[in-house]
Amino acid sequence: MNALLNTANRRIGAFLRDDEGAQVVEYALIIAVVSIILVVALRNLTGTSFSGFISRVEACLTGGTCA
Repeated sequence: MNALLNTANRRIGAFLRDDEGAQVVEYALIIAVVSIILVVALRNLTGTSFSGFISRVEACLTGGTCA
């Protein structure tokens, strides 16, 4: 029984020290911040609302006018 508790204690400690998942979270946060900056920049460059910008992109992709 004592060996089982020692093994469980070592594995739980190793799990708590493992930081591989932190890298994924950091990359996701970076992507989110860059995406927000791009949306704000595109809105300011086009002079329309974000939904207006999406409508213009949709029109260009479906063969409508891209003006």
